[in-house]
Amino acid sequence: MQRFVTARAKWVGALRGLSQRCYSQFGLASQKDDDMIINPQMPHFDYSPPPYNGPSADEILSKRKEFLSPSMFYFYEKNPLHLVHGKMQYLFDSNGRRYLDAFGGIATVSCGHCHPDVVEAIVNQTKRLQHSTILYLNNAITDFAEALASKLPGDLKVVFFTNSGTEANELAIMMARLYTGCHDIISLRNAYHGNAAATMSTTGQSVWKFNVVQSGVHHAINPDPYRGVFGSDGEKYAKDVEDLILFGTSGRVAAFMSEAIQGVGGIVELAPGYLPAAYSAVRKAGGLCIADEVQSGFARTGSHFWGFENQGVVPDIVTMAKGIGNGIPLGAVVTTPEIAEVLCHSNYFNTFGGNPVCTSAGLAVLRVIEKENLQENAHVVGSYLKERLMAIKNKHEIVGDVRGRGLLLGVELVTDRKLKTPAKAETLHIMDKMKDMGVLVGKGGFRGNVFRITPPLCFTKEDADFVADVMDCAMSKI
Repeated sequence: MQRFVTARAKWVGALRGLSQRCYSQFGLASQKDDDMIINPQMPHFDYSPPPYNGPSADEILSKRKEFLSPSMFYFYEKNPLHLVHGKMQYLFDSNGRRYLDAFGGIATVSCGHCHPDVVEAIVNQTKRLQHSTILYLNNAITDFAEALASKLPGDLKVVFFTNSGTEANELAIMMARLYTGCHDIISLRNAYHGNAAATMSTTGQSVWKFNVVQSGVHHAINPDPYRGVFGSDGEKYAKDVEDLILFGTSGRVAAFMSEAIQGVGGIVELAPGYLPAAYSAVRKAGGLCIADEVQSGFARTGSHFWGFENQGVVPDIVTMAKGIGNGIPLGAVVTTPEIAEVLCHSNYFNTFGGNPVCTSAGLAVLRVIEKENLQENAHVVGSYLKERLMAIKNKHEIVGDVRGRGLLLGVELVTDRKLKTPAKAETLHIMDKMKDMGVLVGKGGFRGNVFRITPPLCFTKEDADFVADVMDCAMSKI
């Protein structure tokens, strides 16, 4: 009897220790002692932010409601985050609490928050010359244009700088229409390309469109391997592009525009073989091929520097933003000398596009990506994190799909794997729990049920483990 009691005591003690370690790891109160609160066991980071003495979250929220557009929404409605400081892959709130940033400002922070090399470049250029105009000569814009062109294949070497991805896509669409003399554009359902006139037309989600005139755009069936009608057969999807040209246009088009991995659409990587077949059909109809690299560019996919390279194609025009400036408002359109000539038929000018501060930041970002080998890191850490997420899928029925590549990953949640019923409420609940445990992820997809994991490219395997462990723990509690 005594041996049984001793064995039982050891067994209970072991379970209690395991429970305690789990709760300690995620910063929750102990089951044994509800009064004990232990800080999250994030990967060690030798940095403390300066104390914050600014307005409170309530004050900011009040002013936001009074002075900013009511269309501006925010995450965590019950307890919105008040972030005041950032350092590499971490963010800090007004109380100094640290969060692991697995969203990266919507795939924008490439090198890391406040990367010292990028900050130094911005500060030094600001001290010398903050702004003049591209009507005068300055080396900042030409140095960055040369470096950027060197990262692109073929004859893609003429650069136009803008302030955002929407601006870049608007310019690309106009150039394609001018060059071909055609108006029709083919885009994809579930795509997102911006919120201005032409880009809203090419966007293929009703939730991002307003009831204004949108003309000349045809949306092809989305080559979605998870939800699409043809699974992973890219060539079958591309047949719809041919049909749209034959039955929806004059037989001639201006361009085909697509992301290689749809970001806002829920990290949907286009079916293998799709882009080569779609590009071929469009070029036969006299159209240009535009690659929207706003989210998948700048080494984020790991295996390649640009997302389109994963499908073995070379576009006629490439657009980019977000990761190009690590948070600085900067975008670009890169095309061939021949296509670039169309803007000489009239006057094209952008007051802030190519200003010295932004282009200095862009050049610093490129150098950091190369110096710190961030493309390789995105590949190694992203592949590891995807394996961890696949293991979570095998454990939790709520995970319908894990997809993406590099550090551009998506986790789609469903209440029924067979019917693929979107788990919208559960997505919000788990997202809140992850935030409470110290991990920030994004949310996207047309149905609002996809976690978008797009952290800074300096993410480590320890960070990846923490994201996976926190997600696993949050899912275990629903």
